[in-house]
Amino acid sequence: MAGNINNLDEQAKMEMVAGLEIEMMTDMYNRMTNVCQKKCIPAKYREAELNKGESICIDRCVAKYLEVHDQIGKRLTALSMQDDAANKRA
Repeated sequence: MAGNINNLDEQAKMEMVAGLEIEMMTDMYNRMTNVCQKKCIPAKYREAELNKGESICIDRCVAKYLEVHDQIGKRLTALSMQDDAANKRA
């Protein structure tokens, strides 16, 4: 019976982590969209389609945003692993 409780706890933790990850990705996408739109697309536009300059700007903005997000994630993971290792030694 205790094994089932532990499995439920682990499953609940995994579901919580998955939910948080979805929230974080949604937040990142919304921020990226807002930042790149403000940067690359004028507030008053005359055409329904993006022009070449706007498309290039959007591509570069999104690429940079995702690259920085990835680098930050890797750095935070490394710091978290260092903290875990220090806590185990203590």
